[in-house]
Amino acid sequence: MTIKRVTVKKNERGLLLRNGDFERVLQPGTHWLLAALDELKVELFSLDQPAFVHPLTDYLMAKEPAVVEAEFTRVELSEHEAGLRTENGVLVELLPPGTRRLYWRGHVDVRVEVIDIRASAVLPTAVAERLAQPQLRPRTVTGLAGVLQVEVPEYGAGLLRVDGKVDRLLESGAHAFWKFGRTVAVELVDLRLQALEVTGQEILTRDKVALRLNLSANWRYTDVLRAFQALPKPADHLYRELQFGLRAAVGTRTLDELLENKSVIDEVVTAQVTAKLAGYGLQLDGVGVKDIVLPGEMKTILAQVVEAGKAAEANVIRRREETAATRALLNTAKVMEDNPVALRLKELETLERVAERIDKISVFGGLDQVLNGLVKLR
Repeated sequence: MTIKRVTVKKNERGLLLRNGDFERVLQPGTHWLLAALDELKVELFSLDQPAFVHPLTDYLMAKEPAVVEAEFTRVELSEHEAGLRTENGVLVELLPPGTRRLYWRGHVDVRVEVIDIRASAVLPTAVAERLAQPQLRPRTVTGLAGVLQVEVPEYGAGLLRVDGKVDRLLESGAHAFWKFGRTVAVELVDLRLQALEVTGQEILTRDKVALRLNLSANWRYTDVLRAFQALPKPADHLYRELQFGLRAAVGTRTLDELLENKSVIDEVVTAQVTAKLAGYGLQLDGVGVKDIVLPGEMKTILAQVVEAGKAAEANVIRRREETAATRALLNTAKVMEDNPVALRLKELETLERVAERIDKISVFGGLDQVLNGLVKLR
């Protein structure tokens, strides 16, 4: 026979096991244990960590109700209940449905608020506010994986899906939903005017010229619920309709028609896509072709056409100027024909221009003989 001494501190509790079976809970103080042929074992637990994690938890809850009532805070949640566990009034853990736990009674006041989650996936406002900004708390809140927290911006909305079905539209602000027993997802939707680029579209014109076009469109949601109920991805649907509209506008016209009136593409695409989007909760606010890229050989041909056109315009202008000059000369000749003085002045002007090109002139017989020899009045 042996006597064993065990000391349990004030912030501790002891679990006495005889031959591996539970016997009793040891309170603070000194205990003398008499062991004959039995094996005695004492496990000490600090009350600073109130959670009782032990293989005997289920046994105590089932067979020792008096001990559990005296020493522990008991938590048993059904499949339709969640729990908010606090320690000394501070939220520390979100307990999932089906939780079975024991917490030591002591200087840490453990309380569990039970919430029925069957009625709705939406957390009560008071509970959502308590779970907000857990990263700013002095102690981390555990178990938040069971809650979906979403913040919808002021310029947007949130599309709530529960078990894959569209449930409702969320307004701007903070929202929280239970994930226990259901699949919850929120897709944020921008309600502002958005731009969609349709780039690198290779399309043949009616006269078999390959063009590469880049299109830009502005659009917005007018009814988010209708858009997502009718279309899995509204933006992708709009992109395809813009592609079809662009092909309809370009493929039915020749290159010359498109180059003469570039706005026809915008008008055709806008009309066709607007008609296609009717009833889908989408609105097209504007369409514009940013670039029309011609193939290399077509660029060369068009450059030659432009060059020939400009050359023809220049030739017309030159001929017009020559005609005007000839007409002016004819008018001058008519004036000089009836006016010897005017003719003499023109001859002297011509002589002056000729003299400007001569570096040196030798005069014999006087200037009058030179003038009379070169220019004779009729």
